[in-house]
Amino acid sequence: MQRRSFIKTAALTGAAIGVAPSLMGKELLSTDRVRLGFIGVGLRGRYHLEEMLKRTDTDIIAFADPDPEALALAMRQTEEAGRKKPSAFGNGPEDYLRLLERSDIDAVFISTPWEWHAPQGIAAMKAGKIVGMEVSGALHLSDCWDLVETYEQTRTPIMMLENVCYRRDIMAVLHMVRQGMFGELLHLQGGYQHDLREVKFNDGVHYYGGGVEFGEKGISEARWRTAHSVNRNGELYPTHGLGPVAVMADINRGNRMTRLSSVATKARGLHKYIVQHPKGGTSHPNASVNFRLGDIVTTSIQCANGETIILSHDTSSPRPYSLGFRVQGTEGIWMNDGNQIHLQNISPPHRWEADQSYLDKYDHPLWKNRAEEAKDAGHGGMDFFVDNAFIACIKASAPFPLDVYDLASWYAVTPLSERSIAAGGEVQEFPDFTRGAWESRRPVFGFSDQY
Repeated sequence: MQRRSFIKTAALTGAAIGVAPSLMGKELLSTDRVRLGFIGVGLRGRYHLEEMLKRTDTDIIAFADPDPEALALAMRQTEEAGRKKPSAFGNGPEDYLRLLERSDIDAVFISTPWEWHAPQGIAAMKAGKIVGMEVSGALHLSDCWDLVETYEQTRTPIMMLENVCYRRDIMAVLHMVRQGMFGELLHLQGGYQHDLREVKFNDGVHYYGGGVEFGEKGISEARWRTAHSVNRNGELYPTHGLGPVAVMADINRGNRMTRLSSVATKARGLHKYIVQHPKGGTSHPNASVNFRLGDIVTTSIQCANGETIILSHDTSSPRPYSLGFRVQGTEGIWMNDGNQIHLQNISPPHRWEADQSYLDKYDHPLWKNRAEEAKDAGHGGMDFFVDNAFIACIKASAPFPLDVYDLASWYAVTPLSERSIAAGGEVQEFPDFTRGAWESRRPVFGFSDQY
């Protein structure tokens, strides 16, 4: 079936709740209130907490975090919102397991360092707690299978909290894709292109603003994130760039990723930052650290329906922030960088147009209807939508718009890219986490104006 016909048919047949029966989770909690636990209340966890504190249908029950400062900040945030003081589980990194034992928690947000996502998500599902999982890439391909298999055994739902899928311009372009404005999709691009050198290194006082310390001497993300740049070489943070274009390409719902190949440049940026920093220099101990992560990692992905996707990871060089989105089809192209668009038989021949008038015209109904509610939320309003989807689906017993199969396939890019780079760019076969069900599963993301 041609893509446009498939989308039209899916929408007309109620695709917002359509999913292959063999992949249906157990019935979600049907309730007027959702009782929440938070595993990880660092900066990202407190963004989610902020959104939950604004709601009148949530109860904040407990926090788990081995960092006493993070726990204190989350407690203060909750009490300042006029809520009851939650329970705290801060006795080491495994204390979240005691949180999961509680019978008064329905769902958990997991916003922890990347290496904890899989074990904590698996433990939560086994404990019967509905999971909202923050973004990252998997450490091992087996982690992805373990998440899928735990879900299929327990039928405890898990949602991928990829907020960029809800970015306003992204959702407008998704609306255009589904209206056939770009014709049949051919090629998509995205990435994580963000100068994080001041995040990866800190002076122990300021989160941003300099310093060359990480690990035990660092603070916040510098305590753990920089270690991945030391020890790994791959597409370490794929989902911000991949998630939005995967939704447009119906990945896991009529399409799937089949092969991947990655290459990396040499590693120079982090070392250069250390030796040139006023608090660093050639004699600083961190100047001798051998960083494995290439400054720019490029990943090429092939899809079952013939599309290609390119991802770029670039966090160690001086550059403005960009996720580098590009959506190209048989009848047009949109590029986020430059905010430009060209549509066949609409745009002037061989000329770009500014995209804003199109983004306004095709503004997604979700944003049209709820922009006012999102105006004060984090990341330009995206956090409202992703968090609202999590709670609204739980309350409505509706399937999550980004589910365990999305989580597993997007996370899998990281270990596959590491294997490819280690083998000189060798093509890696992409696992089918749906075990063939992708052919009959229907698109769901963005079809409901509620979430």
